[in-house]
Amino acid sequence: MAPHRVAVLALPRVLPIDLGIPTQIFNARPNTPYDLTVCGESRGGVTTSTGFTVGVTAGLPALARADTIIVPGYWDYQRPPAPEVAAALKLASSRGTRIASICTGAFALAAAGLLDGRTVTTHWASADDLERLYPQLRVDRNVLYIDDDPLLTSAGVTAGIDLCLYIVRKDLGAAVANEIARELVAAPHRDGGQAQYIAQALPEPTAHTLADTREWALRHLDESLTLDVLARHARVSTRTLVRMWRQETGITPHQWLLTARVNHARELLEVTDLGIEQIASQCGLGTSTNLRARFRDALGTTPTAYRRTFQRTTTA
Repeated sequence: MAPHRVAVLALPRVLPIDLGIPTQIFNARPNTPYDLTVCGESRGGVTTSTGFTVGVTAGLPALARADTIIVPGYWDYQRPPAPEVAAALKLASSRGTRIASICTGAFALAAAGLLDGRTVTTHWASADDLERLYPQLRVDRNVLYIDDDPLLTSAGVTAGIDLCLYIVRKDLGAAVANEIARELVAAPHRDGGQAQYIAQALPEPTAHTLADTREWALRHLDESLTLDVLARHARVSTRTLVRMWRQETGITPHQWLLTARVNHARELLEVTDLGIEQIASQCGLGTSTNLRARFRDALGTTPTAYRRTFQRTTTA
């Protein structure tokens, strides 16, 4: 595969967790073409929002060479970035470079004028500030991410994971995106139109996590994964399972499983010649009728049409 250059732009007081998302997902792997560079306003170090410094290997000229640019969130988002940052982003955009933001990274894109006239998203807590500072754009507060090709914006933290996995899926297909999601023990796919999860209170401290159960569920999608089955695996009550699942993923177990099953169906349609009934069975969707209905609801297309568009050909 030809190299695909990804530049992650770390602005001063970058949010560490936002920076970690694209560097983890677009890091070099044997089955991906990504060539990752973390750059800043200049070579050297960038101080994060929590005070420690991270090294960057390139300055702004890396943006001119990139095929994809990711701008993570940063703390001082109400202050426009340096003029040379805005100029570099404008130049990259004029060349058709794909540019994506995570969380408050959207403010840097807006300051460069890249979001004028577009509908975008950002972290729900910063949405009012984005519209106030940049009235030429419209903020959709009720989505995880928006693909307004070649510009993409996402809400906070986990939505940044969703966006980056979505980009991998566009580039390399469901199989590779799912493999990376499994590494992260993340939901394999959440549609951008899903509402942002806004917690009204901090989750209760707990010694448990459902990460192992979600990973186990991904390996057993062809089975009947009821709440009782999941709770038994997690060694918690069904009521506790539902509460923890929502706290950790923002959605119910049913919604998560349905997304995972449709996602697995997409992978099988892309990389196998299995019949629709076989795929429906392996994904835990039961019948081809149910698979078609779920595909229509989630993707607005049929499994056959999806396969015709995305199935990869192999050579002996």
